[in-house]
Amino acid sequence: PIAGAPLNPAVRDVPRDPILTGLSVIDALTTLVRGQKLPIFSAAGLPHLELAAQIAAQASVPGQRFKIIVVAMGLTHADAATIRNTLESRASAADLALFLNYADDPVVERVLAPRVALTIAEYLAFERDQHVLVLLADMTSYCEALREVSAARGEIPGRRAYPGYLYSDLASLYERCGRVHGRSGSLTQIPVLTMPAGDITHPVPDLTGYITEGQILLSAELHGQGVYPPVDVLGSL
Repeated sequence: PIAGAPLNPAVRDVPRDPILTGLSVIDALTTLVRGQKLPIFSAAGLPHLELAAQIAAQASVPGQRFKIIVVAMGLTHADAATIRNTLESRASAADLALFLNYADDPVVERVLAPRVALTIAEYLAFERDQHVLVLLADMTSYCEALREVSAARGEIPGRRAYPGYLYSDLASLYERCGRVHGRSGSLTQIPVLTMPAGDITHPVPDLTGYITEGQILLSAELHGQGVYPPVDVLGSL
């Protein structure tokens, strides 16, 4: 439940993990492990952006709030506005930086945006000793932009026409999170990606799953029942 909303009747009597007794789903998700990467896998039409933005808005560490960096790649203006409105309180507290690449913006910007944002995140985390949370949405749009640039270069395509270096390219982004010995700051990532046709074996979620520590999988069935957030617990890691 969010902001004191009652539990959905369909899940009220589900047995709870004793470790999480008394915690809402958002409370559990915002208990982030600093320096890790935890993507959200979602089919189209599910509230993945709203969930990711709420996690970013509420995430904190003892005695200190996260600095939030949002990288919007290939989003519609409405989706970007949803993220901006959800994180309005962080913006007013000077805890937020937005990198916006809309769906009608050049794809080259989409390829560059996460690298520019992560460079700033690394500076805040490892030079200024801040705890930084980077929200990357949507990584599927990023990969499609990478495929388009690769095709324009005449490179040999790999699986489903994505470039053969898609795995190493994603790793070059995801592996920039973490902590540095001797520094108190940290860089944590929440990548968000939509699974085309809900296919978790699609190259983008498939390769992401190999690189990251786990994932939060959203369920269209739970969403249809009115459960929020519609987290597929057994399918998540």
